[in-house]
Amino acid sequence: MAKRMRSEKDSMGTVKVPAAHMWGAQTQRAVDNFQVSGRAMRPRFIHALAALKWAAAKANQELKLLKPRMAGAIRKAADEVIAGKHDDEFPIDVFQTGSGTSSNMNMNEVLSNLANVRLGGAPGDKAPVHPNDHVNMGQSSNDTIPTSVHVSVALATKEQLIPALTSLAAALQAKAEEFDGIVKVGRTHLQDATPIRMGQVFSGYAAQVAHSAQRLVHAYDGLLEVALGGTAVGTGIGRHPRFHRLAIKHLGEKTGLRLKPARNSFEQMAGREACVFFAGALGAAAAALTKVANDIRFLGSGPRCGLGELMLPAVQPGSSIMPGKVNPVLAESLLMACMLVQGYVTTVTTAGGAGNFELNVTLPLIADVLLDGIQVLSGAATGFKERCVEGLEVDKARVEEIVEQSLMLATALAPKIGYDEAAALAKEAYKTGRTIRELAIEKDVLPRRELDKALNVISMTKPGR
Repeated sequence: MAKRMRSEKDSMGTVKVPAAHMWGAQTQRAVDNFQVSGRAMRPRFIHALAALKWAAAKANQELKLLKPRMAGAIRKAADEVIAGKHDDEFPIDVFQTGSGTSSNMNMNEVLSNLANVRLGGAPGDKAPVHPNDHVNMGQSSNDTIPTSVHVSVALATKEQLIPALTSLAAALQAKAEEFDGIVKVGRTHLQDATPIRMGQVFSGYAAQVAHSAQRLVHAYDGLLEVALGGTAVGTGIGRHPRFHRLAIKHLGEKTGLRLKPARNSFEQMAGREACVFFAGALGAAAAALTKVANDIRFLGSGPRCGLGELMLPAVQPGSSIMPGKVNPVLAESLLMACMLVQGYVTTVTTAGGAGNFELNVTLPLIADVLLDGIQVLSGAATGFKERCVEGLEVDKARVEEIVEQSLMLATALAPKIGYDEAAALAKEAYKTGRTIRELAIEKDVLPRRELDKALNVISMTKPGR
């Protein structure tokens, strides 16, 4: 059955648009032109752009540039979009015009048509609310899209990523306290090193994740400075002198973000360094999570033929052919998320330098990969915390066995018997398969009480012992 269509016009002529949808001619042209990936702009971005239009309509009403009836209809339409009621009205591919003009006009057309239906008109009328003259009043795609990128990424960071990392850090710290009395062998260069408490190891993991969250908070602050008000090239042509400050104030109140106007609107539109800086902090978080996930899965390797110091929760069968095999799947999930994010960091860094003269022309791509990176990393970190970290246990017998076999216990004897004699003891222990303690007793290198004190592994983990 043929789809019902209606006619809408733009400056290039008439276009047939699906009658069931609220977008207009420019959106339809973009849908036809950009059949690239099948990936539409993410809902978070769309909702942020709708919030901007809500704030703009309120500002223009206060400046007496927009009639209250029209401004109110735009705001009510924007509220519906923000609530996710019209997500299917934004079909344009991520790989579109680099300024995001297509997405800006998509929003203008949808809000215009929704407002006009509310006011008794029909889709396509462009009256009384016009997509350009009223919904887009005082704006350009060149300042609305970068502002929406900042707002959507800031909200995702505040609502998803920081809570996920903070919660994971707390779970790791709880394990640090739980495991603090357990001494294990330390490892450097993948070789045995001096003893360390499992609690100390996990305190390091907790700090890595907590510090990553702190760095992201710092980078997040840079996103709160927005381009709105620069219009086409940063000069503010076509807007009321007070528009941008009012609109940014209302947008901040609408989103709960401490937004502020750009210190230099030309920089905010031509460059995307705040996004690049944020991507760097996101990459640093991915690096920290990679380290933590790898360590935990390696410490849990085995269970009999690996390190076997940690016992990871068994959450699903690990093999279709090997009965009883259980794999560290949550750690692997997190590792893949981190790999994806590291690729996105490169993408954003490259895209951030792709400004030409007065505008960066990779805005939809930056929005897409940052929002996806935040969502994936947040979800993987949360799953890792809830289904792996919280259920971790230590195989104490295995840990004690490895510590006692460690040749690096000779390090504690070096201050007492000298480096060379301690090294000879370690070499003999390695060659014979005996322990440092056994050989030290046999050779009577120290009085027994002094030897026991020197080889007390818990004291080796405390500074200034």
